[in-house]
Amino acid sequence: MTDARARLIGINHVALEVGDIDAALEFYGRLFGFELRGRVGTRMAFLDAGDQFVALSAPRRGPADEDRHVGFVVDSRDAFLAAAEAAGVAVLPGRGTRFRDPWGNQIEVVQYDEVQFSKAPGVLRGMGLEGLRKTPAAAEELRRKGLAEDAG
Repeated sequence: MTDARARLIGINHVALEVGDIDAALEFYGRLFGFELRGRVGTRMAFLDAGDQFVALSAPRRGPADEDRHVGFVVDSRDAFLAAAEAAGVAVLPGRGTRFRDPWGNQIEVVQYDEVQFSKAPGVLRGMGLEGLRKTPAAAEELRRKGLAEDAG
């Protein structure tokens, strides 16, 4: 019998809530060298970390910590959704596939083939995941950044 749960592969990103995007960029820019992956006005900024990123978001209306989360990479979003349903874990409404654990931590689940996050072929092989590939769009993102070895 095979395990039907999604396989946790890694961490794609961490999202931090900050009081002011410009001040946060200035602060983190004094500490780290990074490329700005993108920005959404005064609401969000994305600090490139190779095939991963840190998302900075300004508080929006709603409870504090609403946007703070960590993005887990899995081999199959569908398998995760089936396991979540079986476990009685509610997927949060809105963009993406997110849930809260019993302690209130917000987790976003992204599928390996759809994002830039990648593992070296030897690591995938060692994890028993050597068949995982990237979508053409994700492979192109990696190529544009000079991060694609074999788009695997």
